[in-house]
Amino acid sequence: QVRLVESGGGLVQTGGSLRLSCTASGNIFGRVVMSWYRQAPGKQRELVAGFTLGGNTNYADSVKGRFTISRDNAKNTVFLQMNSLKPEDTAVYYCNLSIRDTLGYVIRDDWGQGTQVTVSS
Repeated sequence: QVRLVESGGGLVQTGGSLRLSCTASGNIFGRVVMSWYRQAPGKQRELVAGFTLGGNTNYADSVKGRFTISRDNAKNTVFLQMNSLKPEDTAVYYCNLSIRDTLGYVIRDDWGQGTQVTVSS
């Protein structure tokens, strides 16, 4: 069993910053990839930022240059630094931990409970 605990969401004005954290605990082993997703009302959940198996990062086009994903492997924690926030960034942000096979396919997915980010105009 894997548990993901997120924190750091809140209400911020346009142009402000927030830092999200997600700490994983439990039975974590294998090829682990951690990412951040978000889901706005009436929209599908989308990838915001994540790590690849090779340790590189990838970002949604809408957040490039504003958001930065980082991690502390010793603490099984991933962060999302969000700067220059816009109203369209308003969403519930979810931490994801996936276990991949040797070809990179997902064999297990775990999700956090989500944290609300609201950006006022």
